[in-house]
Amino acid sequence: MPLYKIITVNEKTSIAIWKVAETLAELTEGVQLTGHCEERFKGMKSQLHQRAFMSIRHLLAQQGYVDHDMYYDDFGKPHLKDGNFISITHSYEFTAIIISKTTPVGIDIEKQREKILKIASKFTPIREYRTLANDDAVMRKLTIVWGAKESLYKIYGVKGLSFLQHINVADFSFEDGHTTATINYHGKESHYKVVFTEFEGFTCVYALKE
Repeated sequence: MPLYKIITVNEKTSIAIWKVAETLAELTEGVQLTGHCEERFKGMKSQLHQRAFMSIRHLLAQQGYVDHDMYYDDFGKPHLKDGNFISITHSYEFTAIIISKTTPVGIDIEKQREKILKIASKFTPIREYRTLANDDAVMRKLTIVWGAKESLYKIYGVKGLSFLQHINVADFSFEDGHTTATINYHGKESHYKVVFTEFEGFTCVYALKE
């Protein structure tokens, strides 16, 4: 099975990344879904999405969980019944989960695509990044910013939170591999550590509440 990478964030937090190469039949074998997840699975029109969904259940197993150990709230945010924090992501052939025993966490994987240059103004002041040498560098940086904001959105779990208005990601260099971010929503401010890595044309970003 193509477990792609394990990242040990700290002694209480770890990430597991999967590269989906199996058939749907191979991924489905041995997996028992809750009724809720069975309905979600059946409603997926894309087999790529179905395969990603099932691969996440294998990532859960790698961390010692089964589907019945997890539930979703009304916002669609996943939770573990043992009280540990979890976040889930998928993009094309990559899926990942992050689990922490102590800290709210969020994770996002994005494929690096030029399309992000066209939508950047909807989620961040793009002028901040125009000092970079070329469009490829801008694309990579914007993908990190988007992934950071997506991760923070998953942690916060509140409808109405705006990527552009409420979430700020501090500037960073690619060499840093990390940055900080702030959510300011209805006068309440919270702070986060953000870490990023790139592989095979994809960007993985994860966030931890400070």
